[in-house]
Formats: sequence, structure tokens, C-alpha cells
Amino acid sequence: MRRVIFNQKGGVGKSTITCNLAAISAVEGKRTLVLDLDIQGNATQYLMGAKETDANKSIAHFFKDSLSLGLFGGSGTGLESLVQETPFPNLFVIPSHPDLEPLQGRLESRYKIFKLKEALERLEGFDAVYMDTPPILNFYSQSALIAAHKCLIPFDCDAFARDALFSLMQALSEVKADHNQELEIEGIVVNQFQKQANLPAQLVEELIQLGHPVLESKISPSVKIRESHSQSQPMIHYAPNHKLADEFRALYAEITG
Repeated sequence: MRRVIFNQKGGVGKSTITCNLAAISAVEGKRTLVLDLDIQGNATQYLMGAKETDANKSIAHFFKDSLSLGLFGGSGTGLESLVQETPFPNLFVIPSHPDLEPLQGRLESRYKIFKLKEALERLEGFDAVYMDTPPILNFYSQSALIAAHKCLIPFDCDAFARDALFSLMQALSEVKADHNQELEIEGIVVNQFQKQANLPAQLVEELIQLGHPVLESKISPSVKIRESHSQSQPMIHYAPNHKLADEFRALYAEITG
């Protein structure tokens, strides 16, 4: 199963949700891969720490190699050679790298938009793939949406995020119609949800009334998640008995059950 976590709004928790769901998947015994397509590399740092990534062992190398193929150049670099172990059993990552930025225009002009899907279909040995994306519908996020079976949409209980959902849903519908008819919008993940505050509950109710697929499981705000970021440990490893870890477990159970 290949999932993409995507929203065109930044700061909604894409990397946090990606890595925590993937970590739970791995703990559940599934051989799990995180593919970091965000140039910022937050998912890479969350799982691997702040050490510098070798460009030749990152997803940037895969895309760069796809540009250098000649007419009879074969299939190029496979994703297998870029997979790196994390400190956590069953959990692997293909890191991001800043080299993604200058490659984007050339990849678009050469229409390499299906290369990631083709490579993931050839990749063997993984039960689940989670793809983190940049907060914009660019070449890399489109590549992920084309390669995915399901899409999760983080929502951070903000009025601007609510207003942007219409254009986001329209964009996803167009990708589905034009490039990936198998793509399923799995649901909206409500992040930074404060039960005692009026506005978050009001916004969530509005989404439901508008017919958006809001998932039942919600993620609360907590300084603990920032601590887990700084320690490069998803919640199930950093604080497995914390409320947030339970919320991520509930979200995982809802989307996989």
C-alpha cells in the first residue's frame, strides 16, 4: 500500500503524521518505507537526525539519473540502492536532498512525472510506503499523487486551511482524472485539535457538513511532539504511553482497519 500525505498549506503536520504512522506500521511488523519528497527534508531529519545526507543516496539522485538516460539508457537508478535503514526495526527511509530544487524545471520539461510510480512498482520487499510531500502542488507532490494508492490530507483547524480545501480537493480530483484513477482520498486528518476550544470544533463540523471525508481520529497539540522531533524519535518510540502516541495509534487503526 502506498500512501501520500499532502496539503498545499504549510505547517499542517505532514512530516509528523507521515513519520508517526510509518513508525507504527513498522512496530506492527510491516516492513515500511518513508519516501521524503519535501526539499526541506523534515521527515528525513525526524527519522535519521540532523546528519548531512549524501546526494547520491537520496531521492534527488533517482530523479537526476532519470534525466541522464539516453534513448537506450535502460531504467536508470532503482530505488533499492537509495533505501537507508533508520534506528528503528522495520522502518526505512529514502532521504530528501536540497538538490531536488534545481532539478524540478528540467524534470517537468522532460515530462518525467511517471518515473516515481514506475520505480515504486518495481520496488520489492515493502509492505507499506508513506510519502511526505512539499506544501505545494509541484512536480514532486504530483509524482507522489500519481504513484499513490491513497491520500491523507492533514488539516490544522485554521480558517485559512478550511478555505483552501476546495482548491485542494479540486486539484486532487484533476490528478485522479488525468493521471491516477486508482487514487483514493482516504480522509482528512484533523491536527492540532483542541477539544475545549470552540473554533476547532466549529471548523470540523463545517467540513463534515460540506461533505468532506473527515476521519474520526484527531491529533491534539502538545509540546511532546516537538520534543520527539528534536530527539528524532516518533512518538511510539519517544513516549509510547503518552496521549499523542495513543492518538496516532487510533489514526493508524482507523486507516488500516
